[in-house]
Amino acid sequence: CIPLDRRRLFLHADETEVIGLEDDFNTLKAKLLDQDLPYGVVSIVGMPGLGKTTLAKKLFRHVRHQFECSGLVYVSQQPRAGEILRDIAKQVGLTEQERKENLENNLRSLLKIKRYVILLDDIWDVEIWDDLKLVLPECDSKIGSRIIITSRNSNVGRYIGGDFSIHVLQPLDSENSFELFTKKIFTFDNNNNWDNASPDLVDIGRSIVGRCGGIPLAIVVTAGMLRARERTERAWNRVLESMGHKIQDGCGKVLALSYNDLPIALRPCFLYFGLYPEDHEIRAFDLTNMWIAEKLIVVNSGNRREAESLAEDILNDLVYRNLIQVAKRTYDGRISSCRIHDLLHSLCVDLAKESNFFHTEHNAFGDPGNVARLRRITFYSDNNAMNEFFRLNPKPTKLRSLFCFTKDSCIFFQMAHLNFKLLQVFVVVISDDDLYFFSIPNTFGNTSCLRYLRFEGDIFGKLPNCMVKLKHLETLDIGNSYLRLPGVWKSMQLRHLRCTSPLQASNCCSSISPFCLNMYSLPPNNLQTLTLMWMDGKNFEPRLLHRLINLRKLGIKGVSDSTVKILSALCPVPKALEVLKLYFLARPSEQIKLSSYPNIVKLHLNGRMRLNSEAFPPNLVKLTLVGFEVDGHLVAVLKKLPNLRILKMVWCKHIEEKMDLSGDGDSFPQLEFLHIHEPFRLSEVMCGDDVSIPKLKKLLLKDGTSNVRLSEHLAKLRI
Repeated sequence: CIPLDRRRLFLHADETEVIGLEDDFNTLKAKLLDQDLPYGVVSIVGMPGLGKTTLAKKLFRHVRHQFECSGLVYVSQQPRAGEILRDIAKQVGLTEQERKENLENNLRSLLKIKRYVILLDDIWDVEIWDDLKLVLPECDSKIGSRIIITSRNSNVGRYIGGDFSIHVLQPLDSENSFELFTKKIFTFDNNNNWDNASPDLVDIGRSIVGRCGGIPLAIVVTAGMLRARERTERAWNRVLESMGHKIQDGCGKVLALSYNDLPIALRPCFLYFGLYPEDHEIRAFDLTNMWIAEKLIVVNSGNRREAESLAEDILNDLVYRNLIQVAKRTYDGRISSCRIHDLLHSLCVDLAKESNFFHTEHNAFGDPGNVARLRRITFYSDNNAMNEFFRLNPKPTKLRSLFCFTKDSCIFFQMAHLNFKLLQVFVVVISDDDLYFFSIPNTFGNTSCLRYLRFEGDIFGKLPNCMVKLKHLETLDIGNSYLRLPGVWKSMQLRHLRCTSPLQASNCCSSISPFCLNMYSLPPNNLQTLTLMWMDGKNFEPRLLHRLINLRKLGIKGVSDSTVKILSALCPVPKALEVLKLYFLARPSEQIKLSSYPNIVKLHLNGRMRLNSEAFPPNLVKLTLVGFEVDGHLVAVLKKLPNLRILKMVWCKHIEEKMDLSGDGDSFPQLEFLHIHEPFRLSEVMCGDDVSIPKLKKLLLKDGTSNVRLSEHLAKLRI
């Protein structure tokens, strides 16, 4: 694993660096902003691994503030038009109601009157464009609207934007290749050069780079592999000899070599990424808890916190080796979510099939002997393949993990009578373009060994009683569904619970509603994450939180006045609590007071109320305000928060049109990132001096901010 000091350096490394593509960037930027651009389309095409997505995202982020609205979506090899359109609609500013009712007409109407830029990343064929173009208006219907696409196929780009739209990305030349290699080799060194290396080592490095064929992905993955080795001629020569004399199948041999270079313990963790669909954004929380659930990560002490720390180290190591890409980071710089390049995703699928680590819907019907021993299977989209597989294999007794990313409304009923006696990880993500609602049966097959369970999508009903009785369940995530939990919880191993069930506080089993979760049945010592819908405030008692002595993350939906009173007066406060999310259904009459919570570093408030200095924990690092009324008083309070580094203001109504961030030299002393999303009535953000916000690095204005003016200092920090 990565030594601690090196890992900390890695957390702040620049992930958006583009080397050797400066000329491409400048050419494309000029083309994108050209008023006479035919069809308003820029098509970046080329072989996989050249950096098309990296370049397109940098281009998109550099110009999007010059448009009235913008959207970035991943299309991938198995696209769903409805999902893509809903994603675009959300980013360009359609309300939830407008997205649910008459999505296509509402989106088209908005884009007809807005100057927009949309990035469609990784389009494989023209069929998906034929579906999307029925909704997306012609780019020249309003002067200046633009579409950026990336594709491996030049004909796709030509079909969408014509010959003039095409920009073919080429492999890097030898000097730019070596510059990129150097940058990645010395990422964590104080001196970013070869001064202390022998001439022979430099020559070997150049030879290694030459074998990468100018493909950036191959270069960065190879550099990541070499960083884990001694910086000696002997060690590097061994890598050079393993690479052969040319890259076969693009950069496939380099990628396979990097996999073989992984420590044995890391290989199954890397292969796990192939269980997700291509281009999927994967939460680090899910990965680490699934690795632990399957005992891919084991510590001698048996201590769960040590296992979680080791899992985080392994994820960082995979990123450090450039095998995984960070998508988002948490408030303290840790990995929040990640992605895997589609070439590496294909490598995971191929290697998993060879080793029988897992199978996909496309290769699950091979050798009957292998199928009988199948331990993991994933279904990305082919409902017929899933139905056929379970019809032919009614007793998948060896199965450890089952992943279903599907639109099939009958999925649960097909599995109701199957025997999953060794199943430890069960993930179902239902995504349907028609917004149908699916129900779950009252009975389910044997899942007695289940440790990780996640259901997501428009799924209604009550979780089967057999799943509530699971003794080994550690993670239950049904927070993005409409499933309810039965009243009494059986598992004493539960550590993470996310659901929409109301809470009921009662020591009397006979008084428990069948649609409410009795919190007294939750394990008091193990639970670390809890997101619930509280019932009426009379059921929320201080002693409920006092029981959960290790609770680190708490989310409360439907906060009432009495809940605000209890949280404000709670004594003693939960010592372990670090993250608090509160969702208010109505404006509370009480003023919330969280200044007595010294360990809360992340606070999310969704609702409307007046906030004063007592509302905020003293050591707050990240604050998200959703739907609040922002006036000079609130801004003055926020300026004085001594440790605030990240501030997000989403859908906030600004009482004054100008928001002044300047102060008396102590305004936002630690703030590094300011994010303003779709503000109402905000026309200007200003900072009139050079001493306020001294550490601000990034300012993000998103959706509905095209007319917001910035002072000169802030304009330089806009991303």
